[in-house]
Amino acid sequence: MDGTGGGWYFSGMATQSAIPAFTLFGETGAFPDVVHCERVWDRARLHDWTIGPHRHHDMAQLFVIRQGRAQVRLDGRGFDLAQGQVLFVPALFVHGFRFAKGTEGLVLSFPGAILSQGIAATEGPARILAQPLVTPLDAGVDALCGQIQSAFAAAGPFRASLLVALSHALLVALAQAAAQGGRDVQPPARRRVAELDRLVVRHMGDGWGPADYAAALAITPGHLNRLCRSALGVSASRHIEALTMTEARRLLAFTRLSVAETGYRLGFGDPSYFSRRFRAVTGQSPSDYRLRFA
Repeated sequence: MDGTGGGWYFSGMATQSAIPAFTLFGETGAFPDVVHCERVWDRARLHDWTIGPHRHHDMAQLFVIRQGRAQVRLDGRGFDLAQGQVLFVPALFVHGFRFAKGTEGLVLSFPGAILSQGIAATEGPARILAQPLVTPLDAGVDALCGQIQSAFAAAGPFRASLLVALSHALLVALAQAAAQGGRDVQPPARRRVAELDRLVVRHMGDGWGPADYAAALAITPGHLNRLCRSALGVSASRHIEALTMTEARRLLAFTRLSVAETGYRLGFGDPSYFSRRFRAVTGQSPSDYRLRFA
């Protein structure tokens, strides 16, 4: 760990392929809800206050420190997360924690469909939340986190809808707080990948492949592939498909487009091929995935 961390480092960071993919905070089981909320205390103490390096393929997380502190390792960079701060980690960034004993706060987990739907029409928040950030816990963000915590613990016929709506409000409030005083903790190599991500969003339905994106970035396809493997541990084509399937999830969850229409919008000429690729990436058919948000 940098600074006061005394050299703390996760040996698993050295090999991208050895980094586990967690579904939740310290867990590899199935994602249990449309949005997930848990206390830092409840999970971290079960792991002796240390969560090893891991990534989430289709989930972003918000860590809220209300009491205590944590040493954070994010894509090879170390820093301290203090009381009264929040850390936002988008999908695919490798992160690990060593919490001070007794640390209290919240961990909110948002599937990719929730994140993309919440900021789809607002380029500013989308740009800010495409990268990790640390920002002070302002009153608006804190209040929305508390409302999500309460809604998550409650029951009712519209619980899922309420969690989604509150999550959208929280994401925009978080982006606003970051714009006013957040700290960019994104490693330099990931900024080029963020440029690729923005291009993919703009050209998702145009049938572009890795060579087209490389040309738009003024680099060779080989360089693009090396960039993705270095930053994400996957090939450029695999990363582009993952982004496409994240958008597919959003369309299936929050629109009335048929499965075939969803595939056509994303550049798939054959609906059955789209369904096969969706199942290969997510482990579910498009129809089964949609039922989670019904």
